Amino acid sequence: MRERLLMALEVDHVRRSFGSVPAVRDVDFSVESGTTFGLLGPNGAGKTTTMRMILGILVPDGGAVRWGGKLVDRTSRRHFGYLPEERGLYGKLKVKEQIIYFARLHGLRSADAAEKADRWIADLDLTQYAERPCGELSKGNQQKVQVACAAAHDPELLVLDEPFSGLDPVNAQTVYDKLVALRKNGTALVLSSHQMWQLETLCERFCIIAEGTVRAAGTLASLRATWPTRTIVVQPDDRKLRDVLASVNDARVLPSQSGELRASVPGDTDFAALLRELVAAAPVTRFEPLEPSLEEIYRRAITAGA
Repeated sequence: MRERLLMALEVDHVRRSFGSVPAVRDVDFSVESGTTFGLLGPNGAGKTTTMRMILGILVPDGGAVRWGGKLVDRTSRRHFGYLPEERGLYGKLKVKEQIIYFARLHGLRSADAAEKADRWIADLDLTQYAERPCGELSKGNQQKVQVACAAAHDPELLVLDEPFSGLDPVNAQTVYDKLVALRKNGTALVLSSHQMWQLETLCERFCIIAEGTVRAAGTLASLRATWPTRTIVVQPDDRKLRDVLASVNDARVLPSQSGELRASVPGDTDFAALLRELVAAAPVTRFEPLEPSLEEIYRRAITAGA
């Protein structure tokens, strides 16, 4: 295995237009080696254009993309991996041959490429398909082959556009586990996906873009800290407990379900003090403030500037 250097990706206020149409107006973030970064946004937000600028496929009109402090060039690009959203497999080429071919494109010797291919085929549960043409595989198995082709050369940076597309829950978990293993080995991962429950647990940091600009960025904890309200769940649904919640400034009791009492309260509420008040008023068997999900944060961020 080649020596892996501690590098970082810097996307420094990049811009890109196609003719008179701006695709990316101003996007800025950085990714450390051995971490996973979530790049989120609606269709047409500029995610794919940003990814292609990272990979050197497109040249920014303004700003810069650096890897290890140096502008991305052909040399650094060989140490990157890319999984496009669109299928990019050769239908008549067999699975193992396909993975070897892409590994060789990134500079691996034939023997090393074959060894990597065998390992990925085993890890992604593709052994029974190794000698079959890719065109005969299901959409989910083709997606796993594409992941292997993107990462078989042990990249220092791996950019994945919708890596879980077409995968059932079992195969999605298989790919998820491989991405975690790559991260532990020092690979920097940049992921874009609309399946946010997977990114919520996989990524350390996020950047949410819309209309080519950054709408929100940071760790999940920091993004949650900006959320203006929290939903709290209290059991049982008791009139005395409702009276306590009604006394909280800007609190709003929500529709009850299954014997629960739910309320929306300001995000800066002193939950410990509130719990003491509730317990003093009536027996409480459950008290839980609910943090906003990544999907809720995403929806709020992309509509904030609309």
